[in-house]
Amino acid sequence: MCGRFVDPNLRNTEAEMSQIKIAPFPRRYNVKPTDEVVILAKHPLTALTARWGLIPSWFAGNDPKDWKATTFNARIEDAEHKPTFRQVWRHGRCLVPVGGFYEWTGPKGHRQPHFFRSAGNEEDLFLAGLASRWHDLLTCTIMTRAATDAMAGLHDRMPVILNADEREAWLGNSDGAGLGDGARLVHHPVRSFSMHDDGPELIEAIDD
Repeated sequence: MCGRFVDPNLRNTEAEMSQIKIAPFPRRYNVKPTDEVVILAKHPLTALTARWGLIPSWFAGNDPKDWKATTFNARIEDAEHKPTFRQVWRHGRCLVPVGGFYEWTGPKGHRQPHFFRSAGNEEDLFLAGLASRWHDLLTCTIMTRAATDAMAGLHDRMPVILNADEREAWLGNSDGAGLGDGARLVHHPVRSFSMHDDGPELIEAIDD
């Protein structure tokens, strides 16, 4: 799964923050569901902001809090057939750039966070996502898949991390099979933090 991540560093990239039509915001190191995040969608690829936690367009509520389902992640194996994601699987593909993400291990009450980041030349990871416009609010979800060796056995699920060719395939309505097989990650343990903590110190390594 993917429940917390770090904002991407979009400086000196094709999606340079100063060149896109969204208000810049300070880089965050503890992005959580219901926060506003940057996504890349449409053709040509455009940077947009969306609420993390997909609300389908057909939902009849009037407030985002009325939507009670947990939809900040969607399983790539079966999203195509789920009523919540079925429509946007065909028409709502997007990328969610992140600077890294967290995963936890250990028993409840003694959970150890680990920070995962790219092991390649690119600083950012590009995750497969789906976006849905509900009323006037753009919302999104991050796709997950069975974990590969890149997760080092720390969890049985992971986000779908796309290389350059896979990004094109995903946005071009690939069926999703095999996407993210070759993701390369490095990780290290970090200190425990609360939902309100933020700052670059959250991703600093600690001793095991």
